[in-house]
Amino acid sequence: MKIKELLNQNKITFSCEIFPPKKESGFDNVFQVADRICTMGADFVSVTYGAGGSTSKKTVEIAAHIQNEMHTPALAHMTCVASRREDIKNRLTEMKENGIENILALRGDKPKDRPEADGDYTYAIELIRDIRSQGDFCIGGACYPEGHIECEHKEQDIGFLKEKVDAGCDFLTTQMFFDNNVYYNFLYRVLAAGITVPVIPGIMPVINARQIKRSCELSNTALPPRFQAIADKFADNPLAMEQAGVAYATEQIIDLIANGVKYIHLYTMNRPETAEKIFQNLSHILRT
Repeated sequence: MKIKELLNQNKITFSCEIFPPKKESGFDNVFQVADRICTMGADFVSVTYGAGGSTSKKTVEIAAHIQNEMHTPALAHMTCVASRREDIKNRLTEMKENGIENILALRGDKPKDRPEADGDYTYAIELIRDIRSQGDFCIGGACYPEGHIECEHKEQDIGFLKEKVDAGCDFLTTQMFFDNNVYYNFLYRVLAAGITVPVIPGIMPVINARQIKRSCELSNTALPPRFQAIADKFADNPLAMEQAGVAYATEQIIDLIANGVKYIHLYTMNRPETAEKIFQNLSHILRT
């Protein structure tokens, strides 16, 4: 099932993200993670893609398992940085052969082991156009409520986002944020720019306070004072931090749904137990 069809249903859509392991030794575990999340009741599951396509085969294999064995729609990520058009064409063919019809099109980061690597793509919009021309895929794109770290002006960033949507994006998923007002303000701005596709809020339950601070610095994501106080208080107590992180993410999601948001995307960091706790907290709310 195409994700754009899921998002157009008159129900709350709850999705999760997982990522393939870098080492073969962790491969079996990620299938167990995927199975637990599908069994939990996620409406679709997205599978990330390593820098420069470093986990592309694993991404396709995991996404195919989710879709064909677990009977849950899969969203396979695809990056284009340092890639040749022939490489992308082959990856799209592989996805078609495995019945994968949903793709999240991203520029991606250059691989750390070869940062000088060259390719045929500069921006995600070029990948979106190629995907659109090579099959009947449902295409998602990324967006940044607090602005892309490489773009100096937010309005310019939204202009680029409008170009991506016009090129063929069926929906958008946000970078993580910890203040819902950031998301609500972003929705007003994208609507004013003529962007009307679904904008799925991405929620990150924080389990490791120090790790998330570093991630926020790299992604230009702000930590509001309320969240900062929680991180400062519980950073050295892993169990307390997990409990607080689950509670904070749950409150974020409840507020979003109460304000009419119909889709939620959870960045699970391959921790199905955390996703299950949040899902249980929302068991009746998700049915509204």
